[in-house]
Amino acid sequence: FSSVDHLNSIFVAVGFPRQDPEKIKLVLEHIHSLLWVEYNKTQKPVAFARATGDGVFNAIIWDVVVDSSFQGIGLEKVVMERLIEELLQKGICNIALYSEPRVIGFYSPLKFMVDPDGIRGMVYSRK
Repeated sequence: FSSVDHLNSIFVAVGFPRQDPEKIKLVLEHIHSLLWVEYNKTQKPVAFARATGDGVFNAIIWDVVVDSSFQGIGLEKVVMERLIEELLQKGICNIALYSEPRVIGFYSPLKFMVDPDGIRGMVYSRK
């Protein structure tokens, strides 16, 4: 992954906090599934998505990002479809998605929904 700094700048451009590049490299080394799309002309990443999990039953999709100059052409949908297909081919059938509330509607056509049983994700806070 030659362009971690550029990936970090895409994260910032879509509203994610800037991360330590060394920590990003560590994350990339420990991911079960990921999609990394580079633009041929620049050899820089323009789209990224990753999934973590137990590798057998469960996976959570995180950090779905597309460079702003490549948004609106269907790239995010293709990235998601390919990542989901990769997880399904591994036999993982429980796929969750960590998403910003403002983009939940985008994921509905990809068969993601708010949990019908009302289960809500929770996060640990040191506060």
